[in-house]
Amino acid sequence: MNFIIKVLYFFMCLCYHGLMIVKNSKFVKSVVKENDFLCTYPEICFVGRSNVGKSSLINMLVGQNGLARSSSTPGLTKMVNYFLINNQFYFVDLPGYGFSKTGKKHSTLWSTLLENYLLSSQNLKMVFMLVDIRHEPSELDLLMHKFLFYHNIPHKVIATKADKLAKSKIFNARTQIAKYLSLGVADVIAVSYFGFGKEDILNTIANCI
Repeated sequence: MNFIIKVLYFFMCLCYHGLMIVKNSKFVKSVVKENDFLCTYPEICFVGRSNVGKSSLINMLVGQNGLARSSSTPGLTKMVNYFLINNQFYFVDLPGYGFSKTGKKHSTLWSTLLENYLLSSQNLKMVFMLVDIRHEPSELDLLMHKFLFYHNIPHKVIATKADKLAKSKIFNARTQIAKYLSLGVADVIAVSYFGFGKEDILNTIANCI
């Protein structure tokens, strides 16, 4: 009987694979204190340097240009933002790191908020760490990756702005990022905001949820 159940489950997974479709999405809440973190649904979060394209990526994944709003000044996103997807799970946009025009005090606040979220979320299923595909990961990217690895937080790397490179150079760029972060190439997903890489990310999310 257990064998039959396992076989049925296997075929259900095969049928489900690739069927993640974002039918609806909405902004829920922005929080600046740990006590206000939500814990209602599974969470997929996005983290990366300021201006790496977190908001643009979220908008691309949900097919809604104005859902997540990016600041014209890097480093000004200082809240944890929740977006409800398909009434089933949250996208969580975390404060950017690495650049701020508002002073050291605020940078410390944001880094503390980011760390508290990553360590305290009870429903966190996957962290997508964004890096710019055109550049070698920064020291802060490396520290974030080590932090996620040390705390055993499931994560994958998304290499943004792939549309800025020739297609023939994308694989080599992914390979270099993977090598720098001691990852397999399969753990680095290249994306552009015209939809390239979208299916890979949504399939990863489907498997997590």
